[in-house]
Amino acid sequence: MLQTMRWFGPQDPVSLATLRQAGCAGVVTALHQMPVGAVWSVAAIQERQQLIEADNDQLVPLHWAVVESLPVHEDIKKGRPTRDQYIANYQESLRNLAACGIRTVCYNFMPVLDWSRTNLSYPMPDGSRALRFVWQDFALFDLCILRRSGAEADYEPAVAEAARQQFATMSVEEIQTLTNVVLLGLPGSEEAFELHQFQSLLNEYAAIDATALRENLHYFVRAVAPVAEELGIGLCIHPDDPPYPLLGLPRVVSTEADLTALLAACDVPANGITFCTGSLGVRTDNDLPGMVQRLGHRIHFVHLRSTKREENPRNFHEADHLTGDVDMYAVVRALVEEELRREAAGEEKITLPMRPDHGHQMLDDLEKRTYPGYSAIGRLRGLAELRGLELGIRRGLLDQASGEQSATTSSYAMER
Repeated sequence: MLQTMRWFGPQDPVSLATLRQAGCAGVVTALHQMPVGAVWSVAAIQERQQLIEADNDQLVPLHWAVVESLPVHEDIKKGRPTRDQYIANYQESLRNLAACGIRTVCYNFMPVLDWSRTNLSYPMPDGSRALRFVWQDFALFDLCILRRSGAEADYEPAVAEAARQQFATMSVEEIQTLTNVVLLGLPGSEEAFELHQFQSLLNEYAAIDATALRENLHYFVRAVAPVAEELGIGLCIHPDDPPYPLLGLPRVVSTEADLTALLAACDVPANGITFCTGSLGVRTDNDLPGMVQRLGHRIHFVHLRSTKREENPRNFHEADHLTGDVDMYAVVRALVEEELRREAAGEEKITLPMRPDHGHQMLDDLEKRTYPGYSAIGRLRGLAELRGLELGIRRGLLDQASGEQSATTSSYAMER
């Protein structure tokens, strides 16, 4: 697989030099400075490419391998009349990216929030810190801080009562911290939504249920995937994180059935998946190795991370990359076998870009300002472990194939 890491641009505390030294050949980034819905110009794309490739004549080359993300405007998700103009802008951005040689574009269709956690600095047994989601803490925010109308129906009575009791003991600082964490915007951002603004954003989805959101997603992909197909771009949706409804908002990219329906909505190879083992792995009903085997031909990009469900299975935290609830060996083996299948079939795109996701904050990074989940050393550790795992799997498959070939040759000679 093509080893990459996410980079949030010139303001990212983790430098391009760090990514290069970690062993990356590809960079996953986006034009975060651009307003959502605006066209990405060729000039702006090339400016970012030039920044990434500035030292390629002296050092190990880096290139912009994956766009993550080209955001989908909220009017598209809501199915508003203005969506067609924003879709046209999206198509133009795809054309400009293709003109610059970028062929993998990740996006998501989560309403309002991108990903949700309740703790950005959860202490692990080894002293490192991880991202965590606690259902009761989220209920506390929803019921006692946001006070969303109708929220009571979304929580078990015992959880709601425990949340209220917990809220009564919290300091002003603790309440503000939880509010800021839940309302954090996009990955790589340190700016949270304002509470009063956030409720108005939720209100705009009051009449949009899962069926309507799914129809809006399929409308979008039917418009943009054929353009991506013409351009040779792999357009790949990121699953919901967490993969279940929150704050009364529907989630429609959480299960294998969701992904299968999306692929069928516009059945062209360009319409594909960002296979995120962390997001999908939170659910016990998602068979990750099986999903790779069944949907691998439409996987264009891979996020490898592992989550660990806790006593309440709605609670989870980010585990080390090779532990947790994800059978990382089985997943990586299935991905390697998919690459080998593509090679044997003579397909043009064989190599899957992969990045380690959501590393722990550890060692020197504990004393540094880092974007939540995107510190350098935790991801470096994850990439190193995943690199070794992939190497071992490839060598094992090669030795197995060689042994089978030798056995076949010997059997043929004996028969002769």
